[in-house]
Amino acid sequence: MQDTTKIAAVQAAQHFTGQFLPLEQVTRPNLKTEEAAHYLNRRPQTLRAWACLENGPIRPRRIGGLLAWSTAEVKALAGVQS
Repeated sequence: MQDTTKIAAVQAAQHFTGQFLPLEQVTRPNLKTEEAAHYLNRRPQTLRAWACLENGPIRPRRIGGLLAWSTAEVKALAGVQS
């Protein structure tokens, strides 16, 4: 099995089980709100409020109407080395 196939399988399993990879292993450029909230030890509602009020320590991008949080910014805020 190729590495990309393995990663896709792990991510699919996480989607259904609610588990997340360690932040150090995340290589995607953006995270969903639920993922970013998990890594920052915040509730998803908190991140949505940051986006709405534009007053949080990081701001998301909006892609197709969805919030996309920069993985690099989440790692920096969480104190994780890339």
